[in-house]
Amino acid sequence: MKWSLKLGRILGIDVYIHFTFLLLLGFVGLAAWMQGGTAWSAISAVFLWSAMFLCVLLHEYGHALAARKYGIATRDITLLPIGGVARLERMPDKPRQELWVAVAGPLVNVIISAGLALGLILGGSWRPSGAFDLLAGNIAERLLYVNLFLVVFNLLPAFPMDGGRVLRALLAMRMPYARATSIAASIGQGMAILFGFIGLFGPYMLILIAVFVWFGAGQEAAAAEIRTSLEGARVCDAMLTEFHTLSPEQTIGEASRMLLAGSQQDFPVVENGVVVGMLRRTDLFNGLKAHGENYPVAEAMRREVTFVDPAQALDFAVAQVNAEHGTTVVALENGRIAGLLTAENIGEYFFIRAALAKRGQQPPPIPGARPSAPPLIRPPLIPHHGETTAR
Repeated sequence: MKWSLKLGRILGIDVYIHFTFLLLLGFVGLAAWMQGGTAWSAISAVFLWSAMFLCVLLHEYGHALAARKYGIATRDITLLPIGGVARLERMPDKPRQELWVAVAGPLVNVIISAGLALGLILGGSWRPSGAFDLLAGNIAERLLYVNLFLVVFNLLPAFPMDGGRVLRALLAMRMPYARATSIAASIGQGMAILFGFIGLFGPYMLILIAVFVWFGAGQEAAAAEIRTSLEGARVCDAMLTEFHTLSPEQTIGEASRMLLAGSQQDFPVVENGVVVGMLRRTDLFNGLKAHGENYPVAEAMRREVTFVDPAQALDFAVAQVNAEHGTTVVALENGRIAGLLTAENIGEYFFIRAALAKRGQQPPPIPGARPSAPPLIRPPLIPHHGETTAR
C-alpha cells in the first residue's frame, strides 16, 4: 500500500504502518495534552493508542495464522487509522475453514481481554466505573474495554467485518455459496442503514461506519457472483493466446511501438526460451521518461513474475491476478508460455459467459486451447479477503 512504512517481518509476514497512523498519534497526543495540561497526559494517551493498535495487529495475525493452517499465505499486514488490513492470498475453500479463519481474529481479542481482566483482578486494581474515557483512567482497564469493543464490533453480522464472514460460512453449510453471500450481504446493508440512521443523531462516526459496511457488503456480493459464475472454467478458457514477447536485449522504444500496435499492455521477457521478467506498461512509461527509447528492456523489466497453470481453476487464479493488482500473470505449461491472464481477459470471459448463460449456452472454446473442464463438484471458493480484512 502506498505511503506505508515497513516495520519489519514477523512470522514470515511483512508488517507496514501507514503514515496517516503517525498523524493520528500526533493528534491524540495533542488532544490529551490540551485536556490534561501535562506532558504525561499526552504520553499516556499515545501509549494507550499504540497498545490498542498492537491488539489490532495481533487480531490480524489471528486471521493470518489460522489461514496459514489451511495452506493460505498472507502477503502483508498494514496498520491504518481505521484499523488493520491483512492481505490474504485467498480464503479457504470450505465454509467450515472460513468460519475458523474469521473467528480467529476476535478470539485473539477475547484472550487479551481475559488476560487483562485476570491481571487487574489479581492486582486488586480493577475499579469499574460507569463512564469510559480513552484519555483518562487505568490504562490496562481502558485497554480491556477496547478489546471487548473490538470483539463485539467485529462480530456484528455485516460485511466486511468478521461477523459477516461467520454468518456467510454458517449459511454456506446449508445452501449454495452465492445464496449465502447474498443473504449475508443483505443483512449487512440493512445494518448499514440502521447505523446511518442512528448516526444522524450522534455519534456521527456511525455514518462513516455505515458507508464502509454498505459498500463492503456490496463488494462481497459482487465478488461471490463472479466466483460462482466462473466455477468449472479453467485458465486456458480465458487466457490471451495471441501475444508478443520481448528479449532482454531489445529497447523500450521497440516495446513502445509494440504497445501501440496492439492491445497488449504487459510483455513477458524471454531469454533462451525461459521467462526472465515482465515489462509492464507503467515500467515502460517510467523508463521512457527517465532514460529515453534506447534504454534496455533488461533494465526496465521486473524480474518477479507470477505463473499459473493453464489447467488451473479460473476462480482460483482470479485471486492471484487480484494479488498482483490486476496486472498480467503468465500461464506456463511445460516451461513454455501458453498464454497470458489479465483482469481484462477475466472480465470479458465473465460477461461472455453470463450473456450465453441467459440462452442456456456455454462460451465457445478458444482456438488452440484444450476443452474446458466439467463443473467441479466441490464447495465454491470464498472471495479474496477484500484484499483484505479491515478493522
